[in-house]
Amino acid sequence: MFRRTLAVAAAAAAVTTFLHAPAAAAADALTANHRTSATGATTDQVEPWFTITNTGSTTIPLSDVTLRYYFRGETPDVGYRFACSWAVRGCANVTGTFQPLSTPTAKADRYLEVGFTSGAGSLAPGGTTGDLQLRFYRTNWGPITQTDDYSFANRTAYAPASTVTVQRGGTTIWGTGPGGDGPGDPPDPPDPTGEVLFDDFAYTSSSDPRIGQRGWTVRSGGGGPGVPGAVWDPSLVTFPSVGGNQVLQLESSNNGSSARQTELYHQRKFFEGTYGARVYFTDTPVRGIDGDHVVQTFFTITPLNAPMDPDYGELDFEYLPNGGWGEPSNILYSTTWETYQNEPWVADNIHTEQRTSFSGWHDLVIQVASGRVRYYVDGNLFADHGDRYYPETPMSINFNLWFIAGGLVGQPGDRAYQERVDWVYFAENEVVSPAQVTARVGGYRTSGVTHVDTVR
Repeated sequence: MFRRTLAVAAAAAAVTTFLHAPAAAAADALTANHRTSATGATTDQVEPWFTITNTGSTTIPLSDVTLRYYFRGETPDVGYRFACSWAVRGCANVTGTFQPLSTPTAKADRYLEVGFTSGAGSLAPGGTTGDLQLRFYRTNWGPITQTDDYSFANRTAYAPASTVTVQRGGTTIWGTGPGGDGPGDPPDPPDPTGEVLFDDFAYTSSSDPRIGQRGWTVRSGGGGPGVPGAVWDPSLVTFPSVGGNQVLQLESSNNGSSARQTELYHQRKFFEGTYGARVYFTDTPVRGIDGDHVVQTFFTITPLNAPMDPDYGELDFEYLPNGGWGEPSNILYSTTWETYQNEPWVADNIHTEQRTSFSGWHDLVIQVASGRVRYYVDGNLFADHGDRYYPETPMSINFNLWFIAGGLVGQPGDRAYQERVDWVYFAENEVVSPAQVTARVGGYRTSGVTHVDTVR
């Protein structure tokens, strides 16, 4: 986050065309100089470069300073990402966030706000930040039109920029903004520190081509886990509207012997960071008799290349509304796996469980960092695992609904269970609190963003 402000006009004659600070701060003055290395009318990334010069008579900590570059967002609005290519003061000491204007104009509805950490140091009178070679781009790498942006100027050499503003302590002391220069509501989508996945599951059906284009697979065919001979049926993966939002709905059914199961999974490219999903667990079938041992899940997994594969990894939330695996009734497991072998069965894992009903919507979060795997349910710590169980390799993100072998009620008749998923989120190499996950998802939704994936 940025601390605000800048300095005002001891050198008043040099900045008479710009905004001035109150007389009490007259010893403070900063000048923003701008150039660009992306001069085209359209570009795949905007490249505003800056220097900030102290033209006053007092030393100013850069951590007090922010700079704003104003522009108009593209349609569709998929959000923007900030990057620092090079900075004399060190890119690690430069921050960038996007904020909306409270009153949009024809040439600006938001701004990039650039700030500094304490590691950037201070500006003595006459001092400069040196180059700040910055850039930003749309999360889908779509084209950006620059000629309708308030702060854009096709200049290849540094010059004072009156359409860029500088703040210190919340007061603008350099430049003139486009109007509506305060934070507005709603916010733009958040700008995490690493790569992210967010999906709101706004799809038409399991055959929607965007599902595959975005890295998801709707499972089909046979194979475990589950009832022997069960079929994974894509037609039972649907995306209905629930409470005004589209959701992923898995429906699995059986007739007392054979079963149709459902699964949706993403590419295997996720490792350390924070995983989150809002999931609806159910205790009773949507039709037919109750009592089957059914498993409702949100998990990550690495393929098992051989029995007791040391590179295997799996992080599970598994809800069993009717029990199973020796449990007589409702139980929610969080399980962290080192490895296993199937025949004869050997499981090397650690698990935590709660024996109570979890029917209804729940926010599930898994943090994977610094040798620990922490599981949260509705903001509360559920389990803390680690040590040799900590994963070693990238995993896929999965949701499935299946029946435990030998766990079907010995009675014929069609019955079906459902699990729903409102959204899924992943932040790479970042420990994000459950509250922050919810806030970030809310930011995407408020901004009308239904999908982002920058994870490589």
